[in-house]
Amino acid sequence: MAKKKTRSSVSNVKYLKPLPAKGWAIIAAVVVIIGGLIWWSDKTDENQWEFISKFGIKLPLRYAVHGIDVSHHNAKINWDKLKMARSENVSIDFVYIKATEGATHLDRQFKRNWAEARRVGMKRGAYHFYNPRVMSDRQVDNFIGQVRMEPGDLPPVLDLEVNGGKPDDIIIKGVRNWLTLIEAHYGVKPIIYVNEHYYKKYIAGNFDDYPLWLAGYSRTHLDDLASDAHVLFWQHSEKGWVDGIRGFVDYNVFLHERTEWDNLADRE
Repeated sequence: MAKKKTRSSVSNVKYLKPLPAKGWAIIAAVVVIIGGLIWWSDKTDENQWEFISKFGIKLPLRYAVHGIDVSHHNAKINWDKLKMARSENVSIDFVYIKATEGATHLDRQFKRNWAEARRVGMKRGAYHFYNPRVMSDRQVDNFIGQVRMEPGDLPPVLDLEVNGGKPDDIIIKGVRNWLTLIEAHYGVKPIIYVNEHYYKKYIAGNFDDYPLWLAGYSRTHLDDLASDAHVLFWQHSEKGWVDGIRGFVDYNVFLHERTEWDNLADRE
């Protein structure tokens, strides 16, 4: 039941004073600034970033071809669910699978992942994690001994993420040997995966004739990086998710037209 108001309680009510003109001017200025920032953000968003709830991240929808990369860290993958994963007009168009590392290591999920990707009809590729402390010839033998490529498979990838405390010239020499021998064996030029720092340190000026796959999570575009190089893929996030995989997964995008994508796996 409501209490009856007394005269004293009524007299204690405080009324808000009208906002002065200066205050309204400040509010209007803030609104204009925020609106301007939103307009500028939309105007300069050439890659058309859009949050896709099914994948848990923003995707650059300017590009048509999207994919992921996986290893044993992603545990046992349900490839049937992965194949069917899509949101509106976005699907998982390709997957790169870790195969080998160093001279002897085979990713414990590679054989299953490699076979399952083909079974469900996903465009697949294999990558080797390069260990600068190990002779590059032995690393080549390790990859070739495990990866049998078939028509339609994506080019092999050299993943350069560590320097092993080795001098720059030793790393560059070993990487060059790996790339040369792998190209001779499979008949296709391999792709180099690096982050921005390693690109500038080891790749730029040394391997400009090789296609690149660049990792850059804090970037909204790659226009000012490796502008003179042939960058095929951009790994733009490591915090996405997708049906069929537990936990986070890396997301990548192909930076060229669909017609070029269709020809990427063609080789003699």
